[in-house]
Amino acid sequence: MKKLLLFLTITLSKLVLAQQPGALIDIQHYVFELTVSDSSNLLKGRATITLKGLQNTPRFSLDLKGMTVLQVSTNKQPLSYTHANDKLVIALPLNTGDQKTITIAYEGIPADGLIIDNNKFGHRGFFSDNWPNRARHWLPCVDHPADKASVEFIVIAPAHYQVISNGIKLEETDLTNHLRRTHYKETVPLPTKIMALGIARFAVQYAGHVNCIPVYSWVYPEEREKGFYDYALAVDILPFFIHNVAPFAYKKLANVESKTIFGGMENAGAIFYSEESITGTRKSESLLAHEIAHQWFGNMATEADWSHVWLSEGFATYLTILFFENKYGIDTARFMLSENRQKVIEFARKKLRPVVDSSVTNYMELLNANSYQKGGWVLHMLRRRLGDSTFWKGIRLYYDRFAGKNAVTADLQKVMEEVSGQDLVSFFHQWLMTPGHPVLYIQWTYNRKEVVVTVIQQQARTFAFSLELMFGKEVKTMDIKDRKTSFRFSVKEKPVVMADPFVNLLFEGKLREVK
Repeated sequence: MKKLLLFLTITLSKLVLAQQPGALIDIQHYVFELTVSDSSNLLKGRATITLKGLQNTPRFSLDLKGMTVLQVSTNKQPLSYTHANDKLVIALPLNTGDQKTITIAYEGIPADGLIIDNNKFGHRGFFSDNWPNRARHWLPCVDHPADKASVEFIVIAPAHYQVISNGIKLEETDLTNHLRRTHYKETVPLPTKIMALGIARFAVQYAGHVNCIPVYSWVYPEEREKGFYDYALAVDILPFFIHNVAPFAYKKLANVESKTIFGGMENAGAIFYSEESITGTRKSESLLAHEIAHQWFGNMATEADWSHVWLSEGFATYLTILFFENKYGIDTARFMLSENRQKVIEFARKKLRPVVDSSVTNYMELLNANSYQKGGWVLHMLRRRLGDSTFWKGIRLYYDRFAGKNAVTADLQKVMEEVSGQDLVSFFHQWLMTPGHPVLYIQWTYNRKEVVVTVIQQQARTFAFSLELMFGKEVKTMDIKDRKTSFRFSVKEKPVVMADPFVNLLFEGKLREVK
């Protein structure tokens, strides 16, 4: 059975990679030249895209929705194209390994992806918000996490705006007619979901350096003092991930107040936070830690398909808990885990789905307790199974192996098996590919210095797991795999019994003494 599960998991991994959109080409580099104004929401764009052929083809397509294409060319020679059903199909023959550069002139008013709106203080701004596949509303691209490319944004905007983007600012030039040209370049390949552009009035502060990485805070001028105070936490958070995982991959970290529809959006080196993130009380510490953790997991080591998004969100969720454990202690981590466990339980009561859920086509629905809290809990249980040293060794090896690349769940499983020497097929299958979690009825009786414990699994499919029980000050571990399991323990006197005292198991249940 284990060999069959492993075969199915690896096969699924290969199918996901083989079926990704845009498999005919691999984008190498984007240059987006964009012009915005205050007179209208019209975006004028020119995209220069360098791509490589993955197989022989007479044509290929890019994602583009709602924009009007004016011209497509290569080497200043026009190319034939069609633009329908959100696909820009370009007639340019490619052989495997060919590298070509095309230029697309286009314009339009973005319906999504680039939020053009007034902020909470009534001031106009332009903010990218690409996750999961909303970049296509304003950028011609391969809008899928498996296609990574370096990127440049060259923006012409009214001079009263400042511009923030991925990478390093190469140019800022005042033009005639009260316009300004700003040029950013990111050399690390990124998926479109974390390409960033913000155009607004900002107050900007240099918060400090961490291992030669400059950290900045970009906030609305009206919240300058509170925003600088809150976002400066990043300087204290960043070292934890650098020390425990790997060096920071980007040349800067900017924390930006924005119009994102999310609490935070982990754009590479330029994280966008919601307008509600600033309070002046640093209550957003967990939010900052979560988004900063994404710079390693989700940004550099990226899920190969949306159904494996727990490799991004589950990692950021649990690494945030590990940061809090390191800073505030184990009791804080256990409190956070307990809260997250309850969210998993509540979600499962409404929707019983596996964590890796390829049936979902509205990818926003994947932003749920399975991807975040349950994904984080899987990592916690894996840590407890392997031990801290082996767990962190596996985390670092997984990152090292897939930084700048894409992974699926089977890749993480393989790494963890490699570092631990354990067979983890059943573990990964039951917690990530199987819906639900253990629902336990635990009953115990005491008679003549002996406790008899019976554990009954009430959910549809049985799980295999270890359950810790505390009898007074003594902890016993029960290995459970059957529908009903009983154990006998000798005790000196009638104890107080507690299930999972150290918060190490994802389960729900009732503990009852039977007299």
